[in-house]
Amino acid sequence: MVAAKATRRTRSRRPRAAGAPSPWGHASVGVDLGGTKILLGVVDARGAVLDTERLPTRAERPASAIVDDIVGCVRDRWADRLPARAPLGVGVAGQVDADGTVLFGPNLNWHDVPLGRRLARSLRRPVAVMNDVQAATFGEWRHGAGVGANDLVCVFVGTGVGGGIVVDGRLCHGASGTAGELGHLTVARDGRKCRCPNSGCLEAYAGGWAIAERAREAIGQHPEAGRRLVAIAGETGAVTAETVAEAYRSDDPLAQELVEETMGYLVCGLVSVVNAVNPSTIVLGGGVMEGFSSLVPSLGRQVKARALPAASVRLEVVPARLGGDSGMVGAATYARTAGRGVP
Repeated sequence: MVAAKATRRTRSRRPRAAGAPSPWGHASVGVDLGGTKILLGVVDARGAVLDTERLPTRAERPASAIVDDIVGCVRDRWADRLPARAPLGVGVAGQVDADGTVLFGPNLNWHDVPLGRRLARSLRRPVAVMNDVQAATFGEWRHGAGVGANDLVCVFVGTGVGGGIVVDGRLCHGASGTAGELGHLTVARDGRKCRCPNSGCLEAYAGGWAIAERAREAIGQHPEAGRRLVAIAGETGAVTAETVAEAYRSDDPLAQELVEETMGYLVCGLVSVVNAVNPSTIVLGGGVMEGFSSLVPSLGRQVKARALPAASVRLEVVPARLGGDSGMVGAATYARTAGRGVP
C-alpha cells in the first residue's frame, strides 16, 4: 500500500474503438518530485496523460519512505496495465548526476541519494532521473509550446527561477547535470542577496520569494501606497507574489510598479540568454508567469528590441502550454525516448 494518503486525479478519455491498440502499450510513468508534493502519471507516446496520482511529499521523512511511496503507487495503481518494462522518469528539484543520484535536493534535504538505483531495483524497470526543470523543458519541447524547435530555452518563474536549454535538438545537461540554472544569471552587480551564495541574481528579483520580499519592503517604506496589498493579504507579513499579481490585475499603482520592475529584470536576463544561446523559441512558464501571462507578448517585444539583431531575428517568446503537468510529462517522455535509464 502507498504510505501517504493519496488524492486521486484521473483523466477521462474517449472509449477506445474495438480492436484499437491500447495507449497503455507504449506508455511510461512520469514523476514530478518536489518538496511539498509528488505528482505521478502515466503518459502515452503522444504526451497525453492517461491517469495521475498526487501524494504529499512530507519531506521531513527519510528518502527511503518517499521512494516507498513512489514504488507503492506504481505497483498498486498501474502495474497490471503497464508493460513489464515500461520505463519510469523522475524530475526532482535538485542537482542530479548522470547515474540518477540526487547530489543535492535542497527542498528534500537530500545529499547523495541514489534515487535511480533504488527505484530500478524495487520496480524492476528502467528508471531515468533528471532535474525537475530540465524535465519540464523536455515536456514543453516534445509535447508543449516548443514542439518543432531544435534550439529552445525554457524559463520557469515560480518560487525560484529555473531553466532548461535545447541546442541542435539535444537537451543540455552540462558537465555535472546543472545546465540551465538561468535564475542565477547576474543581472545587477552587488545587487540583492540571492538564496544561493551570490548577489544580484535574476532569481533575487524575479523569483516568487523575491517579489514577495520586495513588496513587503515597499509597504514598509510607503504604507499608504501598500494598503491594497495588505488588504488582500491580511497583513504585511503574508504578502506573496500571488498577492502582487491580484493587486496588479486591479490596477493598484504599487503592484504595477513592482511588476514593471520585475519584468525589466526578467528582460535583462532573457536578453543575455538570447545573445549567448541564440534560441528560436523561449518558453515562459511557472506559477509566477501564469499570474502575469498577459505580459508575455510585451516581454517578447522588449527582448527582441534589446538583443543582438542576428541572435533574435528568428526568435519567438511564447507561454508554456502544459502547466503543472510539464515536469511529469517531460520525465515520462524522457525516460521513454531519450533516457539511459538505470536497468
